[in-house]
Amino acid sequence: MSTSRYAASRQQMYQTRNRSLLMYTSAVVVLAVGVTYAAVPLYRMFCSATGFAGTPSVVSTSSGRFDPSRLTPAPDARRIRIHFNADRAEALPWKFFPQQKFVDVLPGESSLAFYKARNESKNDIIGIATYNVTPDRVAPYFSKVECFCFEEQKLLAGEEVDMPLLFFIDKDILDDPSCRGIDDVVLSYTFFKARRSAQGHLEPDADDDVVQKSLGFEGYEHSPRAETRKANVDKDSN
Repeated sequence: MSTSRYAASRQQMYQTRNRSLLMYTSAVVVLAVGVTYAAVPLYRMFCSATGFAGTPSVVSTSSGRFDPSRLTPAPDARRIRIHFNADRAEALPWKFFPQQKFVDVLPGESSLAFYKARNESKNDIIGIATYNVTPDRVAPYFSKVECFCFEEQKLLAGEEVDMPLLFFIDKDILDDPSCRGIDDVVLSYTFFKARRSAQGHLEPDADDDVVQKSLGFEGYEHSPRAETRKANVDKDSN
């Protein structure tokens, strides 16, 4: 092989390698940006899937929990009383309350409850609700099929709406020793005025500690927001 042909071959090899490296690097950057952008939804999905810190599970119709044999009341179990609580941030000029104080359900028995919200201002307002369950060890078994949490709820000036909640207590709770003897469970919702984050996500317009408390995360240590971390870095660099 001549020197010129060998050099051309080497150059082509490096060009191919550089293209592959560029594509790999670009993919990593896109993935990193995507993960950052999706951090809030993914965090909520994690909490809903695991019941972490009192966050009830939200299940889909494709979940195994909807097997017909599982969606039948456990006949030998005691009924559990579900109490409904409603709070709202002071900045939100709404009335928000449960339409029933409590319901008694058996594990495996689906139940429908309603909340009501009324916009008492003269302006259209978008709200967003957080929720938690106490005691928090019940949360992995408290499954919500349909609810209004973490979704945009726009009420026109003076508008009043009913907000349905379809849920059940998974029968696996009967096999959990830590849940034996639990007769009362409290489901709490807190409505906030909504705002857009720097990433464009809809989020409660309130201080982080207030939101975390409404989610049942009070007492847990949390990492600072990305905006806070950046501000601290800029401050240290100056």
